[in-house]
Amino acid sequence: MSTIETIEEMLKKGKIEVAKPKKILITDLTARDGIQCKLATRVKTDDLIPLCEKMDKAGLYAFEMWGGATYDVCLRYLKEDPWERLRRIKEVMPNTKLQMLFRGQSIVGYRPRADKVVYKFVENALKNGITVFRVFDSLNDNRNIEVACKAVKELGGECHAEISYTKSPVHTYEKWMQYADELIEIGPHWISFKDATGIMMPLDTYNIIRSIKNKVGDNIKVLLHNHDMSGTAIMNHMMAIYAGVDMLDTVLSPLAFGSCHPATESVVAALQGTPYDTGIDIKILEDASTITSNIRRNYKKYETEYGGVNAKVLIHKIPGGMISNMMAQLKEANAGDKMEEVLKETPSVEKDLGYPPLLTPSSQIVGVQAVLNVISGERYKIITKEVRDYVEGKYGTPPGTVSKELISKILGPDKKPDYSIRPGDSADVNEWDNAVKEVSILSKSEEDILLYVLFPMQAMEFLKARESGGLVSDVISGAEEMIETQPGIMENAAPVEFDITYHGDKFSVKVEGVAPSQEQGKPRKYYVRVQGKLEEIQLYPKVEAAISGISTQFNQSKVRAQAGSGHTIAQEGDATAPISGRVAKILVKEADKVEKGQTIAIVEAMKMENEIHAPISGTVKAIYVKAGDSITPADALLRIEP
Repeated sequence: MSTIETIEEMLKKGKIEVAKPKKILITDLTARDGIQCKLATRVKTDDLIPLCEKMDKAGLYAFEMWGGATYDVCLRYLKEDPWERLRRIKEVMPNTKLQMLFRGQSIVGYRPRADKVVYKFVENALKNGITVFRVFDSLNDNRNIEVACKAVKELGGECHAEISYTKSPVHTYEKWMQYADELIEIGPHWISFKDATGIMMPLDTYNIIRSIKNKVGDNIKVLLHNHDMSGTAIMNHMMAIYAGVDMLDTVLSPLAFGSCHPATESVVAALQGTPYDTGIDIKILEDASTITSNIRRNYKKYETEYGGVNAKVLIHKIPGGMISNMMAQLKEANAGDKMEEVLKETPSVEKDLGYPPLLTPSSQIVGVQAVLNVISGERYKIITKEVRDYVEGKYGTPPGTVSKELISKILGPDKKPDYSIRPGDSADVNEWDNAVKEVSILSKSEEDILLYVLFPMQAMEFLKARESGGLVSDVISGAEEMIETQPGIMENAAPVEFDITYHGDKFSVKVEGVAPSQEQGKPRKYYVRVQGKLEEIQLYPKVEAAISGISTQFNQSKVRAQAGSGHTIAQEGDATAPISGRVAKILVKEADKVEKGQTIAIVEAMKMENEIHAPISGTVKAIYVKAGDSITPADALLRIEP
């Protein structure tokens, strides 16, 4: 670091350079990153509106409430139109810039899209209320953000281009400065330095932020986005302020720290009365914090156990939300005891793939592959479609060298990937026009078409349900907590997860939720998942009984249920999925001849597409599932006979 004196060198001299006094700006991320990190993004728009209305009066620079996982979750679980969420929040926040997280060429999805789709999305996001676009690429391949940044600037938005931080042998100080130089060429309004996991240390923060500020001066503003899994983020905030940062990202205290960001109230209070005072009204934050506490209480069942500070993140570098997804997949594969193995395997997969920073979609690409390596008992016995695409260069240029063995396994001996092709140029240039034709009967706007382009299966289900008036959210708020244990451990405990056989069909059952109270003369509401769909059951009690020794408090227990898939139980030789998910495509039909190892189906799991291969050569005798079906590793997808 010969170009700038480091803070380590300054400390030896006993003199540290501190940035000139200035008002530190604050962007609050509670309604997007906060709920994404701590509540699996499962919060309904109705519950966010009072919070947004209150935060409009706080004096924030911007309020992030859209993009990232919100778009997907609105469709997939909440059964809400994400565009309607944006419009409703804009109505109650006329005085505050609304901000979204934009995954570069992938927009809010998981793979690169055509340039036309990027422009269409930006145009409609601006029209519906977004002002600030945080644009990033998980590999820091800035070819993947050029078109998005250009579209934002051309169409009148505010562009914040991000550099995504990680620790690896290839991510040196010089690498961060290279990325900064590339962003300066793109010419965003802001440069965001982003640690999406929370593994950056205070002295590194000072050195990097100060160096970027020295490069850009006042021509481009600089901000710090820093999660807190290692517990150092609020120290990093102070070091960034001393280094000259212009803005910090925060989250209201009920959802702050750990897998999320430092608390807005804490940062505002720490700077109050100093030369870096934010000018934000802390009393309004106090009121907004109360609203956020109620949101957290109502959605407590979606909280991740990995939301707190955990120093192991310094080794595996996996964001808290991703760990929760991995744990869920392991449990469904009856491999919940293998989580530590997966956390140990993840850095090895990360190394094999050239050390990509672990944020969407690279975190899913690495994480799902690590899960499959552990479950299958053999590294890369099963390789996801995304890993194949990644190695081939369809996501961009990996930061480091990809394993030669993995390249050979995917591409064949002596073959090399071509990373010279911009991922956006590999996307289907006709995907917008094709979507217009495919969804024309159901779509009412360009926003509907964008739903379908980005998430075809979920959007089609949503649009059909909207047309028929059958939109029912999968998400339950307000259900009370309970303690779960293995059978036979707690005396008089009632089963909440069990197998039943009814008329010869076997079902795996879990009660999903129960309304915490019952109004006089009205039914008690229970929530049961049947065939993958959440149903509300209205129960009118006629007779009640209590087992001796059970407290009446159990009347308030949370209960959960999930009906099994009802699919054919797999036999030896049947094609099955390695992890639970949903069928995206069946690529063969009955009576087709297939070869062992041929891709015969695509299953979506953990938001990634997994290829299902024929276990033997032969003829497709029967197909037991269709696109959209939920499946588990126990289900036969199709049967092949020699």
